[in-house]
Amino acid sequence: MEYDEKLARFRQVHLNPFNKQQHEQGAGEEAPDITSQARLPELPPGEPEFRCPERVMDLGLSEDHFARPVGLFLASDVQQLRQAIQECKQVILDLPEHSEKQKDAVVRLIHLRLKLQELKDPNEDEPNIRVLLEHRFYKEKSKSVKQTCDKCNTVIWGLIQTWYTCTGCYYRCHSKCLNLISKPCVRSKVSHQAEYELNICPEAGLDSQDYRCAECRAPISLRGVPSEARQCDYTGQYYCSHCHWNDLAVIPARVVHNWDFEPRKVSRGSMRYLALMMSRPVLRLREINPLLFNYVEELVEIRLRQDILLMKPYFITCREAMAARLLLQLQDRQHFVENDEMYSVQDLLDTHTGRLGCSLAETHTLFAKHIKLDCERCQAKGFVCELCREGDVLFPFDSHTSVCADCSAVFHRDCYYDNSTTCPRCARLTLRKQSLFREPGPDLDA
Repeated sequence: MEYDEKLARFRQVHLNPFNKQQHEQGAGEEAPDITSQARLPELPPGEPEFRCPERVMDLGLSEDHFARPVGLFLASDVQQLRQAIQECKQVILDLPEHSEKQKDAVVRLIHLRLKLQELKDPNEDEPNIRVLLEHRFYKEKSKSVKQTCDKCNTVIWGLIQTWYTCTGCYYRCHSKCLNLISKPCVRSKVSHQAEYELNICPEAGLDSQDYRCAECRAPISLRGVPSEARQCDYTGQYYCSHCHWNDLAVIPARVVHNWDFEPRKVSRGSMRYLALMMSRPVLRLREINPLLFNYVEELVEIRLRQDILLMKPYFITCREAMAARLLLQLQDRQHFVENDEMYSVQDLLDTHTGRLGCSLAETHTLFAKHIKLDCERCQAKGFVCELCREGDVLFPFDSHTSVCADCSAVFHRDCYYDNSTTCPRCARLTLRKQSLFREPGPDLDA
């Protein structure tokens, strides 16, 4: 009951801020005397008295509670939004720096810009997958990652904009830019024509391109009018600023010819192509530059690839090795168990940094341990030197052995090179063939 009495007393003594009739009284009229009303019950001793005889209690009447919140702009016209943004910018410049009003104005400016961007790119119900120019675009769901559109070269605001990413070449763009794309997917080029340009920066001159971008054919010049001409170190051609963002990449031609791994500026298309080709084994290094093995010491360590190829037949015929899946140790470099000629740019880069040599040494030790120590079946497939018939069991991947190129027999290296004769096993095989195909003699009974 005490609470109800206090509430009634408060409502009778103080002015209701939403009662506008009391504010609109004429100047000659007198306001009713609140004190002339029936006297209210006295408060118990010690209770505070809610009286404000001289002024109306401030309940927020000075503030417009029915105004639009900061940042809420109801205009649907893009032109009105742009005008409001310009006015908000001018207000920010006129207000004192680091003041609370200036901070509120900045927040309002951000909301206006987001609203403008939302009107330009409405959030429509669009399909999750779209196929265009061999691109397979997937609708992204991430809202917090900041990306850049590869078509219009502007920021993608994932919070309010819909954007797509190609699952093949990772081309990113707004949903409104999808129909404007003119560049085919680089993944298709990698699938149909997986090869590098092995000439170092094959420049033909800007005049050979008719002073136009090599990709979008926009006018360019070295003076930057109307657009700056930027050279791609991989193709040697010139591109505009929309097709060339000064991205850096390792150039394969400089690697195989000069062992140069310094990243250089390339166009967007070349960067995607080189990124997709990074792990593809398409370089026959001994055919392209055979002298490179004589001058680069790191390439000598990769010769362990030849030993791994000699170990492969042991693992294919061994049940324990197949159950343990030892060959999957090289699943990231599957070409290492297929041949010893093909290299990828990633192989050469890891060789240059020393990571590939350490990885191959560990894999070689693991494979040799299984064949020579852990598995009895693999041990039984060893060889004995047929020239000296002494020493331990030999394996073709041992460092002190030599393998016959014709019959794959294994000998001590010293024994094989000290004897000028041919391989004993090959000689026996030759005699057997001669005896089998020898012509029969004349029939005496006839």
